[in-house]
Order: sequence, then structure tokens, then C-alpha cells
Amino acid sequence: MALEERGNVNLWRCPPHFWENPKRMAMLPPELSRERRTVYNMLAATADFLGSAAALHQPQGDGVYKSWTWIEYREAVEEIAAGLHSLSIGLGDICGIASETRAEFYLADIGIMTNGSIAAAVYTSLPAADQVKTLKAAEPKAIFVEDPKMLKTLESAGMSEIAAKRILFTGEAENAITLGELRQLGAAALIDDPRLLDRIRESVTPESPAILYLTSGATGEPKMGLVSHNAILANCDMGAKVLPLSPSDSTLVFLPSAHITQRLALELFLVRLGLPVWFSESLSRMPAELRSIRPTLFIAPPRVWERMYASITTEIRKKPAAVRKLFYMGLGVGNSVSQARQQGRTPAPWQLASLKFFDKLVFSKIRERLGGRLRIPCSGSAPLGKSLAEFYACIGLPLIEAYGLTEGGVLSVNPVDQPRYGSIGKALPGAELRLAEDGELLARGETIFMGYYKDPGATAAVLRDGWLHTGDVAEIDAEGYIWITGRKKELIVSSNGKKIYPARIEALFKMHPLVNQILLIGDRLPYMTALVSINEQAAASVKGVSASARNLEELSQDKAVYTEVKKIVQKVNAQLPPFEQVRRFKIISRDFSLEHGELTPTMKLRRTKAIESFRQEIGELYVGREEF
Repeated sequence: MALEERGNVNLWRCPPHFWENPKRMAMLPPELSRERRTVYNMLAATADFLGSAAALHQPQGDGVYKSWTWIEYREAVEEIAAGLHSLSIGLGDICGIASETRAEFYLADIGIMTNGSIAAAVYTSLPAADQVKTLKAAEPKAIFVEDPKMLKTLESAGMSEIAAKRILFTGEAENAITLGELRQLGAAALIDDPRLLDRIRESVTPESPAILYLTSGATGEPKMGLVSHNAILANCDMGAKVLPLSPSDSTLVFLPSAHITQRLALELFLVRLGLPVWFSESLSRMPAELRSIRPTLFIAPPRVWERMYASITTEIRKKPAAVRKLFYMGLGVGNSVSQARQQGRTPAPWQLASLKFFDKLVFSKIRERLGGRLRIPCSGSAPLGKSLAEFYACIGLPLIEAYGLTEGGVLSVNPVDQPRYGSIGKALPGAELRLAEDGELLARGETIFMGYYKDPGATAAVLRDGWLHTGDVAEIDAEGYIWITGRKKELIVSSNGKKIYPARIEALFKMHPLVNQILLIGDRLPYMTALVSINEQAAASVKGVSASARNLEELSQDKAVYTEVKKIVQKVNAQLPPFEQVRRFKIISRDFSLEHGELTPTMKLRRTKAIESFRQEIGELYVGREEF
């Protein structure tokens, strides 16, 4: 890892040879030259390389899947592109997509980009009116919609005012064509004009815009960011050098495709690798799907890993004392081995032998819940707590955390063979990262976005002197590992001037299964307080809880639950300096929610909105004496 001094800042750049494994790279579809970097050319190269190998698997119900080979994937994309062209939708035109993540989304998404148009997906978890607001701002010439039911909902919410072609992934509706009909239109056009695809391809350059992302809006109003074909392919090539994946691997996907984690890492990057994708039918079906599909790669946000941890530890607490003792002894051994590996040391023979014993008896059974073949479990889309990552490392599931953002793509990742838990890893080859004088992480490289859609002022605010200002405050250690300490906009400054980044402290609370969500408060106030929402299942199992407490609202008022949360606060406080310690807390009767505007579509907390929703409860925390 190369460190250069530039004035008062450190510039971190990864040497090109740092990550590369020539033998593994030979197993992947070929890397394209700079002048050929378009999303279609990447898919075409993979289809040429893998041919009739399976690429996409869409559930049809009852365990049945519809599959597409790489050749069929490419053919569908070509027909969709030609179909859009036949509808007079062309270079630079925006096409909206309102759909859950599914195979047809992938086909349409790359079909749009192949045509030289710009794909703009909305978060379907948002209220219909908000989805329509986004679509209106994007000014699309066509809108792809998942099914007639969603189309009707969006039309009723105001989409009827948008003059755009409607295209349905499934089902039929008046004033809309189906994806199949669009493909038929395109197939006919390609037969009538054999040079049509070539002309469309030639019109698209690496610098052409490909995707219009909606940012999550965790620290303000959502914006729309434009990303070029070259930025996407540059990022995919970086990732191919870093992660030991190949066409022999597989994954299960469920995240919203409007988000960069799903769109870039689990759609476009997997085209670069030639890695087959299985789509989840629903969250309720996902546990069974993991066991049957047995993926080797699985990416989920911290919330999923937190809930899985809470489920595991809650179950363990119900086991006999001997089983609990065995589990925690195994965690101790696993932690010793994990620490040794992180430090570059070979664990002692007795440690490895002990771990093998505990793994066979306990940990392998936990991993079987995820299919038993998982090699690269990843956490993305939000910060992961260090303690949570260490837990998974102990049980043989070392979570790999990466760092990226809509405006910059994926910029860093933890080395699979030597992760540093709590860090976001090292800069990807080709990405340049440095710290500003105030500690803000800045980025430069080919993956940086083109700017915000029709918002030059907002673009100028984050792109200054060739560097992207990420808004994240970080530290970089001597080995090049990057550690995020907080968001600049989330900084709490207490009334005595102490600066506190809440995310790190909140992560400590989330290690306790009883704590579902937490919001720290204290900006311009005399001391830190917290709003806590509880896990209903864990709360119901608390010793001494009232038998009459049958739902979340009643459990939140139970004295035994309050006492247990108080113990958790005391344990976390013991790890913090006095000015960061929580002095009072309140258990709230519901979770922060998307419906109330307190969470983004990617489940990040909108602090300002959450504080506004619970202003009365927060006020009560600053009346009377401190509790701790």
C-alpha cells in the first residue's frame, strides 16, 4: 500500500499488483479495453465466454425456477434495446423502473443501458406518492412496472400525469405493453435492419450516462446521481481483482435494485464475473432458499446480520446450562483463532484442534442455516458494528465489509484473507482515498459519478478540486486500513463542546439481542440520552416479564424489560468515556419505520425525522436528574 505526503493530507493508492491473482483472473470473462467499456460489451463478453451456462434463476412458486443462460440474457437485452429504439426512445432518454428485484429487472435494466438510455429505478418500499414524485423529477420516456397491481397503484398516486410508455414485467393491463411484446417489437426490428444493433452500440460511449440513482436521503433530501458506463465497468474490474469469485460460485439476492449495493455489486459486477444469480421469492421464503440454493456469496445489510445474531443468541439462552457453556467456550476459542489470523499469526495447534471440535459440534450447524457453502458473507449498505463482525468470525463466517456510496461507487473492501473487523478495508486498485484536514474521507478515480441530475449547485458542493467529499469522517492506519468514525452531518456537539459520533456507540448497543433500534440524542444538550426500541421475541423471554405483556407496546412498559435494558446501558457505558455515556433512556413502543419517514428505503435512520417524531419523549429525558 503506497502512502504519499501531499501537503497536510495522506493519499492512499493501491499498487495495481497488490490484489491480483493471474491464475484466478484467467477463469473470468476477459477485461475490456478502456475504449470498449460499456455495459452491453461487458455482458456480450461474458456471454461469449460462458455461452449456455445458467445466468439467472427467477422463482415461479413451489420451488420451480425459470432460468436464462448467458446467451439468452444477451439476446433478451438486445431485443429490449431494439424495442425501445422502435418506440423512439434513444440516447440519453431516461427510462424509469418500478419493480422488486427480479430477473426481468436485470434484463430491462441492461436493455435500457444498451440502447444508450438511462435507467432510473425507484424504491418500491416508499409510499406510491413518493415513487411518483421521483419518476416525475426524472422525466422518463418509458416506465417499466412489475405487475398490473403496482401499475394501478402508481397511476392512482399521480403517475397517470406522466406521458411515458408503460411496460409490464408480468401480467397485462390496458394502455401498457408487456415485456414480451417489447421484445417481439425489438426482434422484428433487428430482422428488418441487421445493422440496427451495431448502430445503437456505436452511439454509446464509455462516457455515456448509464444509471440515474436515487440517493437514500439519510442526512437530507434525496438527490439523483448520474453514473457513466465507464464508472460502472471500472468498478467491476476493480472488484474482479479483489474478491476470489468465479462462474462456479452462486448467490441469492433480495435487496432493492434502486440501491447501489444491489445494482452494482449483485447485478452488474456479477455480469463481469459470470456468476449465476438466484432471486429470492420473498423474505419469508429466504431461510429455506438459503438452505436449498446454498450460495457461496451472500450480501446483506447489517440489519439482517443483527437479526440473525439476535435469533441465535436468543435460542442459546433458552438451552440448558451445559449447552450454553459449550457455545460460549467455543466462541472464546474462535475469537482467539480469529485474532491471530487478523494479526497475521498462525494460530497454535491446540487452538485449531479445539476450534475443529467446537465447529463440528456447534458452529457448523449455525452455518447450515445459510446453506453450509458460504465462502464470502458480505455486509453492505450501512456501517457494521465491530463486535458483530467478530462474532461471525468466531463461528466461521468472517463478514467482509466494503465501503461505497452512490456518488463514488465501491471504493474499498476488506481483504478476504486478512480482514480488519470494524474497518472498511483498503482502497480498491484504481481508487485514491485521502483525508482532508478535518478528517473527512475524500475520493478520486474512474468510479466517481458524473454529478447530480439537473443540480449543478449540489454537484459542486461534493465535487471540489477533482475530489469527491464523501461526508464520512475516517482514520487510516499504517497498513492502509480505513476506519469510519462517523458522518459529518450526524456529529453531536454537546453543550460543553464535546464531539460525539453516534453510529459507533449505537453499534455497541445492537450487539445485545434485546435492543432492536437505538437513537442517541445530545446535540447542544447537557448529556447523552437514548431512545430504544426492543426486539419483541427477546423481550418476551426476559426473566420476570409479566405474562400479560403480549405485544411490543405492552413489553416496552414492562418493569423487567426496563431493568434488562438498564443493565445493557450500564455495560455499554463501561466501554465509553464519561462524555459519551448515556445518562437516561426511554423504551419506545414501536420501531422507527419507513412509513413514518424515520428510515430510508435502505433502513438507515433519518435522525432529524426520528427526533421530530419523538420530540415529547426526548423532552421528558431532560427533565429531572440523570439516571446514570
